[in-house]
Amino acid sequence: MPTFTALTTLTGKTPAEALGAAMERLDPAPTGVGVFEIEDGSGLWEVGGYFTEAPDAAGLALLAAMHGAADFAVSELPETDWVAKVRRELAPVEAGRFFVYGSHDADRVPEGRLALLIEASMAFGTGHHGTTQGCLTALDRLAEEGVAPRAVADIGCGTAVLAMAAARLWDVPVLASDIDPVAVEVAEANAAANGLRGRVRCLEAAGFDHPDLEDAAPYDLVFANILKAPLLALAPDMAARITPGGHAILSGLLIDQGAEVTARYAENGLIVREAIEIGEWMTLCLRKTAG
Repeated sequence: MPTFTALTTLTGKTPAEALGAAMERLDPAPTGVGVFEIEDGSGLWEVGGYFTEAPDAAGLALLAAMHGAADFAVSELPETDWVAKVRRELAPVEAGRFFVYGSHDADRVPEGRLALLIEASMAFGTGHHGTTQGCLTALDRLAEEGVAPRAVADIGCGTAVLAMAAARLWDVPVLASDIDPVAVEVAEANAAANGLRGRVRCLEAAGFDHPDLEDAAPYDLVFANILKAPLLALAPDMAARITPGGHAILSGLLIDQGAEVTARYAENGLIVREAIEIGEWMTLCLRKTAG
């Protein structure tokens, strides 16, 4: 079955969300619509739809004109077995002592490594992305220094690869939360597949807004591999829930966004210990001041 995409950009969240809602009323209707901020400081948002038959070009042109968007770019995607493609192209990833792999590479797990199984069909956030690799590297370095947290949270956990990595290192409770219920289901499945059910608890929550996250605070270590805007907004809440001397590992940042996030967290008592750059991405390891 062919798949078509229709993508455009425009300025501002509210207009972008309005355009996304209008796209859902097209005939033929899209099978899905996404609205995303382009994290390059431009203020642009991308709006896109997926279609199983060619979208109405005239309807798209009218929507773009009505909402002040650029012309839609329509493409037909080749039919692809994405899981097979991921299995072919995503080799296992090593970050410090961690080895992230799919079941098709189970025979390649080295002795003495902390192995994390993520299936190819759940490839987002497996460790192949520079942000996740950076977080795993920062985590490994903290452990090498003798850091031993008593409570850990992974905010915006995705597949929960970071939460599972912490649970592999230390016998401590780890809470993994995500605003997306599908991500929570994926995180639960991954925890079970890695024998970590019970040690990694998965919650649906925005930020720290869940009674279980509140009850478990303060934390000695918090992960947040999300995006610049939510990281900036999360700074006061995170600082209030980390113990003095505790750590935060943040990513989802382009390199040129690091200075702004660093400054915001410094205002809240979290000082950069290390910045790790992998490709175009930056990971920050922060420590909360004792005062």
